[in-house]
Amino acid sequence: MKHLLIGAVSALSIAGAAQAAPKEINFWHAMGGQLGEITDKFAADFNASQSEYQINAIYKGDYTETMTSAIAAFRAKEQPHIVQVFEVGTATMIAAEGKGAVYPVYKLMADAGVEFNQDDYLPAVVSYYTDTDNRLLSLPFNSSTPVMWYNKTKFEELGIPVPTTWDEVEEAAKKAKAAGVEAPLSFGWQSWTQIETYSAWHDIPMGTAENGFGGLDTEFTFNNDAVVNHIQRIADMGKEGLFKYGGRRGDSRGMFVNGETIMWINSSAYYGGFKKDITDWEFGQAMLPLDTAVAEKPQNSIIGGATLWVLSGHDQGDYKGVAEFFKFVSAPEQQAYWHQATGYVPITTAAYVQSQEEGFYDENPGTDTAIKQLSLNTPTANSKGVRFGNFVQIRDVINEELEAVWSGQKDAKQAMDDAVSRGNDLLRKFQSANE
Repeated sequence: MKHLLIGAVSALSIAGAAQAAPKEINFWHAMGGQLGEITDKFAADFNASQSEYQINAIYKGDYTETMTSAIAAFRAKEQPHIVQVFEVGTATMIAAEGKGAVYPVYKLMADAGVEFNQDDYLPAVVSYYTDTDNRLLSLPFNSSTPVMWYNKTKFEELGIPVPTTWDEVEEAAKKAKAAGVEAPLSFGWQSWTQIETYSAWHDIPMGTAENGFGGLDTEFTFNNDAVVNHIQRIADMGKEGLFKYGGRRGDSRGMFVNGETIMWINSSAYYGGFKKDITDWEFGQAMLPLDTAVAEKPQNSIIGGATLWVLSGHDQGDYKGVAEFFKFVSAPEQQAYWHQATGYVPITTAAYVQSQEEGFYDENPGTDTAIKQLSLNTPTANSKGVRFGNFVQIRDVINEELEAVWSGQKDAKQAMDDAVSRGNDLLRKFQSANE
């Protein structure tokens, strides 16, 4: 009888081990709406593909809220395994990596023994998130770039050619306004689209020390004549009713969807939502306009979006699951689906090739605009991207100063001088805290 009991207990132990609960891995993200549904689907599909790990995808609010929540959680030793951080938080996360708070992706994958080749990722994407030794610190997840969205139906109706320069944008806006279009031009994420990307597109620096890539002693220089004249041009267009400001992020999206605006500069990642919401007319996307007073040809645009950062402080066994999840979401099938459904660029060459082979770009003209812009030329020190400390707060400063221009309280020169001065103060605070 004793032997039977021992055998029964042993059998139960073996069965219990075989059915052990999967290791739970918390993934905090900032993807709402349709993007959140796809992000949740990635987690669910990964969970269904194996039984050892369970990814808990948790929406934590917008980019700023998600990053702030993760920092607070780390201080309380309640941090998630993975957190999605937008590109302007990169310098802050790199500083955290230097203090042991971040588990760099290149090290994570090697330690976990999970296959990983950095060369599989698009150079324009990974260059933003590598250290000085070209090692990848965070996993590219959702990368986009600004494009010019336009109301193709209205343009054809009015006989207006799609603008390729800012002079042509202004001319198109005047024709549209005369034809009854309420506010022909608008844009979102204005620091990103009208200063950061404008500077890269025209191969001019936004700051010293290679836009912050070269060190913490960087200083802003975007109060240069090119940017000042560009911002003043838009302000002047606003006075004529050709431009209307609609908010700091994607707030002005509705103006484009309802036809109030027929040229809208913002992320390529609005594609999926536009495809769903715009049913009464046809939209298109074109490359960003060139300011011919500044450059003869465009350089390349820069990325926005976010990457997945791994936070330290968890059991080492959990990190094997993180690495396996990263391998899963980087696979061509997932990335091609993400790209085609959302408008974010495919982060790997294989996903781009798969989209080509599936005929996606032939069936949906213009959907490769973002990729073409990012890979137009080899990035220079001016067009690789920006890596400024405290840049989340600095963008708020830039927003405030630009809003003062749009409302007529300041001219562009004064506003850009003030933004540079205030921004440099924040750069010095970041430098003193991290050197």
